[in-house]
Amino acid sequence: MPGEPSTAAIPSPAGPRPSGHCVLLKHGEIVLKGRNRHRFTERLHDNLRRALRGVGGSTWIKSGQHVTVLGGDVPQDVLVDRARRVIGFNSVEPAVRVPTSVTDITEAAVEALAGVRAERPGVTFAVRVKRRNKSFEMTSSQFERFLGARVREALGPVPVNLSHPDVRISIEIDHKESYVSWVRHQGPGGLPVGSSGRALVLLSGGYDSPVAAYRAMRRGLRCDFVHFTGAPYTNAASMYKAYALARELNRYQPAGRLHVIALGQAQKQLAIAGAGRLQVVAQRRLMVRVASALAGRIAAEALVTGDSLGQVASQTLANLAAVDEAATLPVLRPLIGWEKQEIIDEARSIGTEQISVLPDEDCCKLLAPPRVTLRAGLADLRSVEKRLDLDDLMDGLLRDVQIMHPGETDEETTTDAGSPDEDPAPDRPGPAVCGAPAGAAQAP
Repeated sequence: MPGEPSTAAIPSPAGPRPSGHCVLLKHGEIVLKGRNRHRFTERLHDNLRRALRGVGGSTWIKSGQHVTVLGGDVPQDVLVDRARRVIGFNSVEPAVRVPTSVTDITEAAVEALAGVRAERPGVTFAVRVKRRNKSFEMTSSQFERFLGARVREALGPVPVNLSHPDVRISIEIDHKESYVSWVRHQGPGGLPVGSSGRALVLLSGGYDSPVAAYRAMRRGLRCDFVHFTGAPYTNAASMYKAYALARELNRYQPAGRLHVIALGQAQKQLAIAGAGRLQVVAQRRLMVRVASALAGRIAAEALVTGDSLGQVASQTLANLAAVDEAATLPVLRPLIGWEKQEIIDEARSIGTEQISVLPDEDCCKLLAPPRVTLRAGLADLRSVEKRLDLDDLMDGLLRDVQIMHPGETDEETTTDAGSPDEDPAPDRPGPAVCGAPAGAAQAP
């Protein structure tokens, strides 16, 4: 092809290996940000550093245009596994880095496809080039054609499929180093956790609230959790599940704390006060009142629930509005328009499904009437609440809250030099602090 460099100096696939393995992390939604994009990138890199804690070796992070390069003396598959947990990256691509020269890039591309063909004969391929270094001697399309020809020349008549290839060899051409990748893992996408503030998730043991928490994280919210049990009238199974769920969710964010509140006595008082068919909505109002007060203690700016419109009787539009009226913070419902199967599928993909199916004693079923009203009236709810001393009731619930730290280890709580923990929640007296509940560490 006119203008192409000579192939005489191109080494065979058995020549020197590329200069090192790394992982390419393609940025997600933050590429749409304007002049404050650097703040989102800094948050994203802070979260990546946290995900790498305890990885077992030194690592390095290099920032590029809409891409982060990760490497170190740690096995590449370990780096990939840790990076796939970091919300804010659209894709995670194992790669090799080579000097920016036609010879080195071509050698790496040939070796990559030769390795794939050794395991999967007959695969089709395509080459995609992104030229960040505009002084490179060929345009992206010219280099794609050149590389495709050199690969077929070195390996024989490898079939090409430009529309749906089995293997896509991606080349990122930078100024000093370039990157060759041929495997792409889907990343979580979204905004970096913590870039939108802090929220408190009402975490039950079911499918919905863990998925809602994950979705809130993808919108940049750093999440703490509150779980209400039916104690002393129910056993501790739901607390074990909540701990395991929070631990799994903390894989995607700087570890959030789990607050456990025993609601059973308060639920009984509502029943004695004559809540009747309003019982479930009344106790949900109490939950958001307590959660709002707790959120104030930990500097959270919103509540998150797993409600899906019309999924159960307590989640009709009228009942959701009645619950919201008792909150003093915005109540966010990321799953409001989701169907149940969509929620279950997402739970499976984020790793919470197998925990959610475990048996427990749900506090929402405690003292629940045979039929729940579909349209709770505020006047009727307030009438029931007036028969209680709500201030005294809430003070007692908040005084006895237990605080747990799911998923934290000594390594994870040690702050890296140069990347201090951001937005630490203020220390406040009162609640008991404890580690994992007995048996929780063995939950799946």
